[in-house]
Amino acid sequence: MMMLKMKIISTDLAPKAIGTYSQAIQAGNFLFISGQIPLCPKKMELVEGIDNQIRQVFENIKNILEASEMNYGHIVKLTVLLDNLDNFDNVNQIMSEIFEEPYPARAAYQVGKLPKGSSVEIETIAFKE
Repeated sequence: MMMLKMKIISTDLAPKAIGTYSQAIQAGNFLFISGQIPLCPKKMELVEGIDNQIRQVFENIKNILEASEMNYGHIVKLTVLLDNLDNFDNVNQIMSEIFEEPYPARAAYQVGKLPKGSSVEIETIAFKE
């Protein structure tokens, strides 16, 4: 039986894990990035404003991708959690600045509450051949 090789990916350029999880796990050619909230990695504090929060989350994701020698183009799936689905257009606008076609697959949900009072959390799956 073949065992899948897994590697923990971590960078100081993204927020430290605030629980019992890793920033990301590389399993074979896949990278699974834990849900990122808009914490500034230096201060470990939330940035303010929905657009700033969305941008900070994508910056955290970018830095984790780079720690695994990947970039936004390697993302195959995003799961977006929002405390208010009215902010979905903000996510689409910012994603249109970051991504080109073919866009990653995506799901978006409104949830009752996110860690640390965040307005957004994004979980990411990336793939590199």
